[in-house]
Amino acid sequence: MEGLMPILASIFIGLGVISILIGALGLIRLPDVYARIHAAGIIDTAGVAFFILGMICLSGWSLVTVKLILIGIFLFFTSPISGHAIARVAHLSGITPEGRDLTGKKSPAKKAKNKTPVKTTAAKKSAKKKTAKTKRASS
Repeated sequence: MEGLMPILASIFIGLGVISILIGALGLIRLPDVYARIHAAGIIDTAGVAFFILGMICLSGWSLVTVKLILIGIFLFFTSPISGHAIARVAHLSGITPEGRDLTGKKSPAKKAKNKTPVKTTAAKKSAKKKTAKTKRASS
């Protein structure tokens, strides 16, 4: 059994390296921010999980194993949340996904990639106040 654990650890760490490399290739090759977020989020989580499993196999059952499991659980929950936050900011900034439209609706001409950000409600309110002040000042 002692000779099997380093072999399993090597396999898990090798799978982690392959997963991270596939994710890096996805970041380079995919067309837009949404596809890149998907590739990075899924493959990054899988790669880190394989790394942690490999380290657990090497450490045996100890306090280090418990810490590695807690780190894995933390990363398992935070990676999708961070990907969602980045996608939400991209959506609010007006970045549209590239690719085919499979809904059957006719879409308007392609929008520019770097569109000006959408104003938040607070920014809209302050703009209204400024216009109201200028109207009063000019009257």
